[in-house]
Amino acid sequence: MKRSFRTIAALGAVAALALTATGCASATPEKLTIAFVMGAESDPFFQAMKVGAEAEAAAQGVDLIWQGDPANYSAETQLPIVESVLAQQPDGLVLIPTDPVALQAVSDKAVAAGIAVANVDTHTNDLSKVVTFITGDNTDGGAKAADAIAKAIGYTAGKTYEVVIGLTSATATTNVDRQKGFEAAVAANYPGIQIKDVAYSESNPEKAATNVSNWLTKYPNLKGIFAIDGTNASGAAAALQAKNLVGKVALVGYDAYPANVQLIKDGVFTALIAQDPAAEARLAIKTLVAFLKDGTKPAQRDVVIPNFALTADSTDAEFAQYTYVATN
Repeated sequence: MKRSFRTIAALGAVAALALTATGCASATPEKLTIAFVMGAESDPFFQAMKVGAEAEAAAQGVDLIWQGDPANYSAETQLPIVESVLAQQPDGLVLIPTDPVALQAVSDKAVAAGIAVANVDTHTNDLSKVVTFITGDNTDGGAKAADAIAKAIGYTAGKTYEVVIGLTSATATTNVDRQKGFEAAVAANYPGIQIKDVAYSESNPEKAATNVSNWLTKYPNLKGIFAIDGTNASGAAAALQAKNLVGKVALVGYDAYPANVQLIKDGVFTALIAQDPAAEARLAIKTLVAFLKDGTKPAQRDVVIPNFALTADSTDAEFAQYTYVATN
C-alpha cells in the first residue's frame, strides 16, 4: 500500500535506529510516486509539460502517474480523474486546476490524506496548504498581447478599433489573469481599442474556430483578435485562413505550438506569447521530491516564470528555445 510522506518519514526514522543498533547495511527507501493531473492531454502545452515531468521524474528516481481528460478542459471531466488518482495513494500530486473553486475540495482532500500538493499553471482559490504554486506571468502576457495588437493595427490616438478575445474557460486562473492584463493595458495605453466580445472554447480548436468565424461575420470592421491560449490560437488561425483574412485582422495568440510558430513565419500570427511548460513541470516535481524526502520547502512558495513574445522578427535561436517540444 502506498504510504503518505508522514508515514514514510516515521518508518525511515525507525529503520535508521534499528540499523544503527544491529550494524546492518542501510535499507532501500520506498520509491516515491507523484501524480500529475492536467487539463486536456491533447493540448500541445500539456504535451510539452509532460516532457519536463517525465525527465524530472526519471532524474529524481520517482514513479510518475500522468492523467488528464483526452480532450476536454473542464472541472466536470477533471474531478473524477483526480479522485481516481487519489485512490492510488500517491505521495505527491501536481494539480492543474481547471476551476479554482470546483477543484478546491479535492485539493484539500489530498492534503488531508497526507499527499503533498503543488499547483501548476492554474491554481485553486486557497493556496495556503500547497507546497508550491508555479505559473507563467499571465498578467504580463496579456499586456504584451495588447502591445502587439496595437502595434500591428497601427494604433493612433483618437481612432477606434474593434477587437475580440477567445478564451478556454471563464474561471481558469491563467485565462482570467491574461484577460485582466490585456484589459488593463488597453485602458491605460490604448483607449481607442474596444473589446467587443469574448467567447469560450473549452480547449477545443474547432469550437474556437467557430467562435472566430461568427465574429468575423458579426463585426465586419474587426481589427484584432487576442487568442488567450494555444487551442484558441489554433482555431482563430484556421478561421482567418478559411475566410482569406490573413494580414487584415491582427492575430495575437498564446503558446508556441510548433504549427503556430510556423504560422508566425507565414504571416498568420502577429505574435505568440510563449511560456515554458516543461520548466514548470520540472520545478514542480523537484520541489515536491525535496519536500517529501526531508521536509524542505521552497524559499518562495509562488514562482512566476517569465513569458516571451515571439514575432516575425524573433531570431532562429529564440524560436528554437521557446517552441514547445512534445517528445523526448
